[in-house]
Amino acid sequence: MSLTLRTDFGCTEAIIDDDCGLKRFYEVANILSDNLEIRFTQKQDDFDTLTWSFLYKNHILTLHYNIYTGISLYPTKFREAVRKDNDAVVEVANFLESKLLVHQTRRYVS
Repeated sequence: MSLTLRTDFGCTEAIIDDDCGLKRFYEVANILSDNLEIRFTQKQDDFDTLTWSFLYKNHILTLHYNIYTGISLYPTKFREAVRKDNDAVVEVANFLESKLLVHQTRRYVS
């Protein structure tokens, strides 16, 4: 996993995993819940997309999954997001990257 940040939509979006399944989304959600004590406040589950919002240090962020684009993280306010919202995305994404790399290493160790 390699963290990718982009600003195509007027806010910072962190691509957590661009080639994964639903199981990986739940792994990411569990890491956030268990390690950062995140509670998801809004969950919208559609056929091919999950959009879950949560509060992180007074910033409302969205964890997003789509079967075609993978998992991403972005400020819920999107284009209206302030700089601190975007900074929070980067902070959470960096945390996830370190946790997911550890999990990935464990998965392949014999």
